[in-house]
Amino acid sequence: MRTRTGFGLAAVASCLALATAVTVGRGGGGGAGPPLAPPKGPYAALGDSYTAGPRIPGRHGRPAGCERSDHNYPALVAARLGLRAAEFRDVSCSGAVMDDLSGPQSTDDGVNPAQLSAVTRATRLVTLGIGGNDIGFGELITTCVKTGVAYRLEQRIVGGAADGAPCRDRYAADGTDEVDGRIRTAGARLSGVLDDVRRRAPAARVYVVGYPAILPAAGTDCAALGLAPGDVNYLRAKERRFNAVLRERAQAAGVGYVDTYTPSTGRGACADPGVRWIEPLVPAAPAAPV
Repeated sequence: MRTRTGFGLAAVASCLALATAVTVGRGGGGGAGPPLAPPKGPYAALGDSYTAGPRIPGRHGRPAGCERSDHNYPALVAARLGLRAAEFRDVSCSGAVMDDLSGPQSTDDGVNPAQLSAVTRATRLVTLGIGGNDIGFGELITTCVKTGVAYRLEQRIVGGAADGAPCRDRYAADGTDEVDGRIRTAGARLSGVLDDVRRRAPAARVYVVGYPAILPAAGTDCAALGLAPGDVNYLRAKERRFNAVLRERAQAAGVGYVDTYTPSTGRGACADPGVRWIEPLVPAAPAAPV
């Protein structure tokens, strides 16, 4: 019996949201209108680690360095739609950025071909979860954790403001927020990617899949990630803004947007083990941190 992980439950939520999206609305945009019959494939799944599902049992596909799980949301969606193996291509890869959609991606164990190579005129469904690495999500988490740990230590020794945000102060110096600039750039690049997808697969329904809620919906308590209190607010606001940009760009391109943030609110990396869908820095379930 395969262990079901917290991130695996997040994949189930993503699957349900996506399965609803592909059967409701009009055309690729997912707007109001008469229900559409579920697509029967071929289905191409593109994206980064939040699509691939690293370290969730069991790993499948090549290259092994992409760390795709056979319980990620593309696999669950394909099963729910009753697609045959030949009708489903999951080319998502941990660490992917938008450049890896049009060019090969080197991993620690093999090279993943350009993800867009899986999208052809025959394709009838495309999901795309990308952009987190383009805005430096991993770097943000690492930097904010380091500054948060130092801040908490300083608080214990010398005291000071209880709501400090050293990471925000680092990225938003001189009145200019570096992360906001990255988000704008990623949004503009996503528009170009979506234009390319539509050219390659003009008959496909296309969906941009947003990112789940990593931090609490309110408050500043996040001991599991070691963040300074003010930085919990800062990073929460940045993720919400990023998801809003993904939605805006999807709508502008006439494709659908799948909201995974709302159903995962309160189940992020700072929640209790029995509640969370995303693991903290030290996972208690077999899934990659955060």
